[in-house]
Amino acid sequence: MISRFLRLLRARRRGPGVEIKTPDELDAMRAAGLIVARTLSAVQETARPGVSTAELDELAEQSIRDAGAVPAFKGYHGFPGSICASVNEQVVHGIPDTDAVLRDGDLLSVDCGAVLDGWYGDAAVTIALGETSEADRALSERTRQAMLAGVDAARAGSRLTDISHAVQRSVEQARSADAAAYGLVTEYGGHGIGRAMHMDPFLPNAGRRGKGPRLEPGMALAIEPMLTGASAETVELDDGWTVVTSDNSRAAHWEHTVAITTDGPWVLTTLEDARLAC
Repeated sequence: MISRFLRLLRARRRGPGVEIKTPDELDAMRAAGLIVARTLSAVQETARPGVSTAELDELAEQSIRDAGAVPAFKGYHGFPGSICASVNEQVVHGIPDTDAVLRDGDLLSVDCGAVLDGWYGDAAVTIALGETSEADRALSERTRQAMLAGVDAARAGSRLTDISHAVQRSVEQARSADAAAYGLVTEYGGHGIGRAMHMDPFLPNAGRRGKGPRLEPGMALAIEPMLTGASAETVELDDGWTVVTSDNSRAAHWEHTVAITTDGPWVLTTLEDARLAC
């Protein structure tokens, strides 16, 4: 059965094209992105063994609303939470739950979105809880590095799949350096973002250079690699949202919203004030 997320991607690819923002509109997206960054920071500080993912969801919603924004995920095509909270073998779209109490050694990926004045921000982090294994910490860090490689490739004049190739190459180098069989999930990927959460273009997490639309100043993309500790194959659970690894290996997910500018990539979902901070 085709997943709900993939149905959304296919519907989005029938859209009118890639949205180009003005500098003022990118500033508005930065304001939304900063709310996401602050919310994820608060979640990271609170996440610990004994805390449920439902408690983290409540914290995130309050943080977003206190900033004058609206949770982008809550009610989105029926999703019940303000964050996606994916634990261990859950790759993405985990539903917050009072029964999902975090334990020492868990690997938690948190995806968060906010809407401010009609503009969207979207980012994700992976959090290692307590005595997490060295392999799990490496998995998270290699996923973060793959994201940053994609961010660095998001430059005006390049092609969309130059980002995809940078992500893929980073993962290949990590496999060699760590002698690890990291799985790069290719069923899901990044996307355009702006006046809506999911917009053209779909951004694959692997591919050859030089394909897809040329990147132009004013474009904004969510860059979000997902790695597993072994097989990259995934399964969607019966809840219609939660995606897990087919072999129960652990997974990590990192994401930033990034604007294409004449000066280089501008990360919109970071706490740092530097315009081009990664």
